[in-house]
Amino acid sequence: MNYNKHLTAFYEKVAQDNTLNPSHISLYLALFQFWNFSRFRNPVSISRDEVMRISKIRSKATYHKCLKNLHSSGYIDYQPSYNPFQGSQVMMLEFTDELKPVRKNREIGM
Repeated sequence: MNYNKHLTAFYEKVAQDNTLNPSHISLYLALFQFWNFSRFRNPVSISRDEVMRISKIRSKATYHKCLKNLHSSGYIDYQPSYNPFQGSQVMMLEFTDELKPVRKNREIGM
């Protein structure tokens, strides 16, 4: 997994997605950090309190809404545990295949 290509593809995908707000992006980047710490192995076990702390999201309602939106929009695969002693599982999905080169327009006659 190429760290730079993944984040570049993520930001390109986010730029085209008008349904996401800064809380979604912050949450995704916190989840990405957990994935990074686990050496990019899927799924990643997460702790709500830790993810909320890293993402700077203070409301549990906002946290859960954003997590479900990221799941339904195809950014992550979220599997809640419903067990307070066991972390939920998040599978980070790869976007590098969606990267398309952007061509620069050349000015003619200069």
